[in-house]
Amino acid sequence: MDGAHAFAHFPFWAKDIDCDYYGCSLHKWLLAPVGTGFLRVRRDRIAAHWPLMPGSASLAGNIRKFEEIGTHPAAMHNATAEALVFHRGIGATRRAARVRYLKERWARRLQKVPRITFATNLDPAHSCGLATVGIDGIEPGRIATHMWVRYRLIVTPISHPEFKGVRVTPNVYTTLDEVDTFVEAMESLART
Repeated sequence: MDGAHAFAHFPFWAKDIDCDYYGCSLHKWLLAPVGTGFLRVRRDRIAAHWPLMPGSASLAGNIRKFEEIGTHPAAMHNATAEALVFHRGIGATRRAARVRYLKERWARRLQKVPRITFATNLDPAHSCGLATVGIDGIEPGRIATHMWVRYRLIVTPISHPEFKGVRVTPNVYTTLDEVDTFVEAMESLART
C-alpha cells in the first residue's frame, strides 16, 4: 500500500487497515526531509523478504534487516525526529481539522463555479485535506503552470484515464490568503 498521503495527514492506526505492507514517504504530511520514509511489514511476512542490502543472518525475521545501508545519515534521522515532535505538538486530530478546514474553504466556493469539476468525494468521511479539482476544457498541466507562474502556488497536475485535474494539498502552514488566492485564480480561469 502506498501510504504517502495518509500518514500524518489524518489519524489512523495501521492495524485498522489490515495491510501486510505499508510504505510511506515522510516529506508530504509529516514535513520531514525528502528521502525519508518508513516501511511497515507484517511480522509474519518479514522473514520471506530479502532486503536490498544484505544484513546479518541474525536479522532474518527482524524488520531492522531492511535498514542495512551502511552508515546512516544522522541529519535525516534528526530532522525526522524533529518533524515528529512538531506533528505531536500540534496533534493529529487538530492537524487533520486544520487541513480539512482549508480544503473546505476553497472547495465549497469552487463547487458553485460552472466548469469546475471534482474528482474527490468532498464528504469529510471520504477526504481530509487534499482534493483533485479541474476545469472543463483546460488541461491540468496548464492550470498548474498558470498557478505557479502567476501566483506562485504549487498544485500537482494529474491526467488519469478516469479523471483529470490538479491535486490541491494545503498544509498546516498554508495561509487563508493563499487559499483565497487559489480560489480567485480558479474562478478567473473558469470564466475565460
